[in-house]
Amino acid sequence: MSWTRRFPAVPAVLLAALLALLSLLVAAPAASAHEERPVELPDGTGSVPAYREGEPDLIVCKTDRPAFERRISAFPDALKQRNLALYERCEKNGFRDLQAAVDAVDRPGMNIAILPGLYEEEPSLTAPTGECASLKAPNSSLGYQILTYEQQAACRHNQNLVAILGKTDLQIEGTGASRQDVVIDAKYQKLNGIRADKSNGIYFRNFTAQRTTFNSLYVLAGDGFVIDDVLTRWNDEYGFLTFASDHGLYKNCESYGNGDSGIYPGSASNINDGRGYDVPRYSIEITGCHSHHNMVGYSGTAGDSVYVHDNEFDQNMGGASMDSAFPGHPGLPQNHARFERNLIHDNNADYYHYVADGTCAKPPAERGYEQGVVCPQISMPPGTGIITAGGNWNLYENNWVYGHQRAGFFLSAVPAFIRGEEELSKQADTSHHNRYAGNILGKDKSGASRPNGMDVWWDGQGRGNCWQQGPDGSTPGTLPQCGERRGAVSGASARLAGEPVKLAQLLVCADYSVQARKLPAGCDWYGSRGLQRVETQLALAVAAVLLLVGGLLWWRRLRASRLAGVAALLGLAGLALDVAGSTMGLVGTFVPALALLCLGLWWTGTGLALRPTRPWLARLTLLLGALTLLDAFDKAVLMIPWIPLSPAWIRSLVAVLWILWAVIAAARPGSTPARPAGPGGDPAGARVPVPAGPAPTRSAEAGAGAGVGSGAGGGAEAGVGSGSGVGAEVGAGAGAGAGAGAGAGAGAGAGVEAGAEAGAEARVGAEAGVGSGSGVGAGAEAEAGAEAGAEGDPAAGPAAGPGTAADTERGAAGGDRP
Repeated sequence: MSWTRRFPAVPAVLLAALLALLSLLVAAPAASAHEERPVELPDGTGSVPAYREGEPDLIVCKTDRPAFERRISAFPDALKQRNLALYERCEKNGFRDLQAAVDAVDRPGMNIAILPGLYEEEPSLTAPTGECASLKAPNSSLGYQILTYEQQAACRHNQNLVAILGKTDLQIEGTGASRQDVVIDAKYQKLNGIRADKSNGIYFRNFTAQRTTFNSLYVLAGDGFVIDDVLTRWNDEYGFLTFASDHGLYKNCESYGNGDSGIYPGSASNINDGRGYDVPRYSIEITGCHSHHNMVGYSGTAGDSVYVHDNEFDQNMGGASMDSAFPGHPGLPQNHARFERNLIHDNNADYYHYVADGTCAKPPAERGYEQGVVCPQISMPPGTGIITAGGNWNLYENNWVYGHQRAGFFLSAVPAFIRGEEELSKQADTSHHNRYAGNILGKDKSGASRPNGMDVWWDGQGRGNCWQQGPDGSTPGTLPQCGERRGAVSGASARLAGEPVKLAQLLVCADYSVQARKLPAGCDWYGSRGLQRVETQLALAVAAVLLLVGGLLWWRRLRASRLAGVAALLGLAGLALDVAGSTMGLVGTFVPALALLCLGLWWTGTGLALRPTRPWLARLTLLLGALTLLDAFDKAVLMIPWIPLSPAWIRSLVAVLWILWAVIAAARPGSTPARPAGPGGDPAGARVPVPAGPAPTRSAEAGAGAGVGSGAGGGAEAGVGSGSGVGAEVGAGAGAGAGAGAGAGAGAGAGVEAGAEAGAEARVGAEAGVGSGSGVGAGAEAEAGAEAGAEGDPAAGPAAGPGTAADTERGAAGGDRP
């Protein structure tokens, strides 16, 4: 069953609208981690090849014997003698280049030995001629042609230094004492160093491949391969790339200096799709490898069913990543990677400055890869241990994860339209059932403290994800907890979309291009700090708006209320904490939740203070306060289960409505702020007596606190009267005059002031009074008509008297207005 079908149609429609909005906001074109011809995954009938001892069938060596002897001079005696014997044989009937030996393979199960030396494969470097010089094929986003298998076979060296096509059970081994004794060097003149395409059962051992414009060692569409004790380095993209393959094994390998990842098992055979945590086997195993000083140590777009254990990933920008973010990869969305007993630490390198300063715009040979330059090919958060961008059913258990400036674990969802799938039912099909348990966080193997910036960064989307308790905090502040048994989750959540601010950050940060030297402003992945960060900018903008609107509302309507004053102070504290909590140093602490708590109490207190005068605005304010408190609870205490969206989404929508309503309520002329009630509930503490007189004959139709004028009014503390006067809040007029609406106006005539709730019900409240007469109110607290009559005692009568009208109140408690 698809994820969205678990919810009613309305959330699904809302999700579609949100995803459509996100797609409009993504300005950058879709990138491709690895663009290749369409390829099918193997049928899985192969097996992992075994290493074969014995003498080689074919030998590769160079002709400079003195140089060869110098290379082997320090070898152990037995190994030296073996190499000398092989050299004697090679001089007679060997090959000078690896490609020539590969071309001589004529049956399955042959072994090729490469003797110590530097192999630049000069015959492969000649420019294409004839049809190979004008092949018709689509171009990738990086500019190289995406060739078919037939085109690769016809023009083997258009892109490849060494092309191994359609060979079975071939073993290629260096005979040196270490992997650096045999070096295959493309000198940045070929896309791939070694390409093994549709070559099942291939075994690579004990050599180095380096300096390509894409990757050093490439295995494509193979069922059965081993990469054993091989080093790759200094490539634009990958060190090792295995794609659409099964029954693979990496062991004791090393890779560094790569613009994407050192190890990339992309689109590994998707053999466990639809299963839970327990699976019969994995398609690729990686063990004993060391990947360092790359953009990322390990990456796996559609890295399905990969078992990664007992490796070390360090000194990269990120330790390891899995994703479903790039189209054209079989097996998406990514699922069933298992990381166990790996040492993942100190991945804090920052190579983006080489893009900013133009180093990466130079030709590859001039960039300085050999001196430590790395040109990051995609966007990613530096300072992170393991990044999962749209993966499912992944296990991260019993790893050492420490020393990261940003986070130990980073989990975000990727909607399906990013990978080119538009079906609504697929848009929330990633970021589910990822388990992080039993890891050693913030400590190295010796037990020394090496904290991470935070343990977990999670956008909040997905179901069935769980984490262990960690020492260095997380965002959100509370997380679903893993049980002892796989699949057991305490406090599980099921969100269809991530937190709005985090989605905004991801959208901003994704707009990166190494080719265009484009580093998004506002994203701390690329060096933005402090007020430059989009999260802090959003927090400041929200704080400024709420401070302005909330302050205006308090000043115009609530400044005489002690409750509103206390609430306003809490609001100020909440806004300050919200800005502080958006910074990198505090985002993983209790501060963001404390900010929400203060803001929720501010809106709650403000709503209670508004109830006597503006009940509908008060209700909306109380709703906003409740949602904000709920959001604080959700982020700090327990993620609320069974809801498709975080309370932050609803809170944000209600906050927009509240801001508009509060602006109108504060800006429109009306009554002065309510004063503290005196004895009997009268705001002034006393009333101007109004002589009794005949009551009006028609029903009162105004809301609470109808204004002054000639006519009749009713409701709580309503009054009527006629006369002339001047009022500070009313304006000036002569004759029988009245304001309407908010209570402002000047003129002559007769009218009735009606509140926002006038007319729906005809009623005379317990405190209603009526009166008629003429006169001018006198004194700072004189009231004419506004509160005529005593509580529960209708009275009428003339009232006249001279005086100043500077503080005269007419309709001081006018009806509820927006």
